[in-house]
Amino acid sequence: MVSLDSLETGQTGIIHSLNGGSGFISRISAMGFTPETTVTMVSRRSWGPVLVYLRDTEVALGRREAGRITVRREDA
Repeated sequence: MVSLDSLETGQTGIIHSLNGGSGFISRISAMGFTPETTVTMVSRRSWGPVLVYLRDTEVALGRREAGRITVRREDA
């Protein structure tokens, strides 16, 4: 298991857990980040937000937020 922000560009993972307070979990779940959802890293520069693709949508997340989402890497 790794945090979402550690996936490389183009790499896919399956969301395992959300780590944070109830406000964070509620907000991030409403955006579609729920356990067992497939997520693909679109862009991960050395600065700024990460861009991920899930549920037919691209979503920008702050690195701190992405670091609170645990994923299971999917081998290609």
